[in-house]
Amino acid sequence: MTQALTLDGTRIHDIPSFYDEINRVFMVGVGWTLGPSLDALDDMLYGGYGVLDGDAPATLVWTDFEANREALGVETTRQYLLGKLAQPERFNSAHFQRALDALEAGAGQTYFDIVLEIIGAHPNITLLPR
Repeated sequence: MTQALTLDGTRIHDIPSFYDEINRVFMVGVGWTLGPSLDALDDMLYGGYGVLDGDAPATLVWTDFEANREALGVETTRQYLLGKLAQPERFNSAHFQRALDALEAGAGQTYFDIVLEIIGAHPNITLLPR
């Protein structure tokens, strides 16, 4: 049976609030939460902890979808990338500079685009934007 989950987009205004909502929906019954990490989001969607059970099917309804596209859009992504570039000892500066350059040129992915790509890489999860 397909599990139905709903992300309440009215709760999402930036990257931290996106992860707050991810934790509210997906991490029920787990004694810890995901930090703001795209890799952690991808890992969590594979299942094995939280509400997902491995590759069991799930439908993810995402409300206020278009408002969240804006909230996690170009400006949020720019700040995210600049934050990574400010920590060259922790992150691959060349990678994040290329991403920033592409974003500034209008050809790069936004944080929202990356999240959608991650969700799309999990064929057991059906995304229903609302």
